[in-house]
Parts: sequence; structure tokens; C-alpha cells
Amino acid sequence: MQISLKKLTECTIQEAVTAWNRGFEGYFVQIEMTPEHFFNRLVNEGLSLNHSIVAFDQDNSVAIVMNGFRTVNDKKTAWNGGTGIAPEYRGKGVSQLLMEETLKIYQENGVEAATLEAIKENEKAIRLYQRYGYEITDSLVFLSGTPKVTDVNTIQAESIRPEKLPLLPFYKENVPWQCQWQSVKAGEAQVYYDEEGNPQGYGLYKKVWNQNGHLEKVFLYQLELLEEVNTLNINAILAAITENAGDPVNFTIINGSMSNPVIQYLMEHGFNKTTEQVQMLKKITE
Repeated sequence: MQISLKKLTECTIQEAVTAWNRGFEGYFVQIEMTPEHFFNRLVNEGLSLNHSIVAFDQDNSVAIVMNGFRTVNDKKTAWNGGTGIAPEYRGKGVSQLLMEETLKIYQENGVEAATLEAIKENEKAIRLYQRYGYEITDSLVFLSGTPKVTDVNTIQAESIRPEKLPLLPFYKENVPWQCQWQSVKAGEAQVYYDEEGNPQGYGLYKKVWNQNGHLEKVFLYQLELLEEVNTLNINAILAAITENAGDPVNFTIINGSMSNPVIQYLMEHGFNKTTEQVQMLKKITE
């Protein structure tokens, strides 16, 4: 086994996709990609071709690490958007090689904080990250539910562009990478107010329509409320997002924080947990 590393810019798209698909064989969640899906993910999530790496055994691409950089809370932040190793190369030191090269890239680029998410059941990966200084900072869940929504007119919703969310004084910038407004291409956002015009919170989401033009699904990336979470508020917000669609609409919550009262409420009111992850952070100093 002779492992060499290349930047993603030095690879063909097929070599990168092969490394990804082989790297996630037998994984906890099926995430096989086509070249089109792979390219779209690079663009949508702001991942860096020049700072992501692929491992080769001679001419065969066998492992991959996807990386992206952003400024979050005035700190240059890196996100590990996926580390995958082909099954026959696991447990042979490839993961350590990838981690060391990744952290070297972070340091060379002035990264102050490194983040990632790992499936909660993937204890081996979590232990690896912890050996390199990552700490668990939060528990995240994917939820799915089709609530019965009735508009009770307890809030007023103002639609804004997602790019304007950071201008809100109560916007929560430090959320999982895929839930940040920069990652939600073609997304929509709303700000919520009570009847007196006091801000109540905001939502960031993406809608999916079926071939008949009916709203079918909503992917909810952020829903932060400043006041008490209750049935009236949640009903009013979901009605505002769906624009009182006549047919039931499925909601999928993406990486909801277990510390968010909204997530607790949804889990107690019919939403089912489909996946659970841990969010991890490594503080990097010069």
C-alpha cells in the first residue's frame, strides 16, 4: 500500500466521486453520489476544491476529505464536509494521514475554529476526531413530520432574502454549516412579529413542489424563537411557511439542535427522529 495525497483540483471528477462513494460504503446513512450531485454539493455548500484532498493507492482513489472555509462570528472557520475511506483501507492509518494533512491545511490558512458533524453511532470516527482535539459541543437531529396546520393569526410573517438574516440583531450565526444561509441556495426566510410588532424570531427553509405545482415538502434549516414556544406560535409559523396550503405538507428538519426549544416541541408533537449527529469543534491556535 503506497498512499499519496492530491488536492481535489488535481483530480478528475470521476476520481473524486469514486473516492466519495467508496469512502462511504457501508456507512450509517446512504450518501452515494453521481458526478452531478457531487458538483452541486461543492457549489451549494461552498466547499473548496483547493483545500479538499483525495488519497490514492497508486492510480486508485480510495479516500477523501471535503473542506470549506467561512467567517463565523468573526472567526475564520473550517468545516469538514465529509471524510470517507474505502472499506479495505480502514484501520490502516489512512484516517490519521488525512486528519494530519487536513489540520495542516487549516493552520496554513489561518483557521481559528474547525467544525464537523458525525453520526452519533459512529463511535470510531468520533474517537478519532477527539484524539485530534475536537470536542462535542451539541447534539443534532433530523426530524420528519406532517403536522396539521391551522392559521391562528398570532404572528405576522415578513418574507426577506436569506442574505439579510445576518442583519437581524438576534440572528444566530453559529449553526451547523449546512444550516447557514450561505448553504441554503434557493432558500427563503421569514421574520416573525407579534401583533404589537415585536420580533418573535425567524425561519430559514426551502420548499419543494410536485409536478402539479402543489407544495409537497419543506426543508427547515433554522427556526429560532425569542419568546416561549407554544402550539399557537408554531401553528402560525408553519402556516406562514406553507402559505396555508390545502394539502398536508411534510416538514424535514435539518440538523436541529437539541438545545433549541423548537426542536423539543416538535419531537413532543408528532415529529419523528430519523438521524442523530454530534456537532464537534476544535479551537485552533497559532
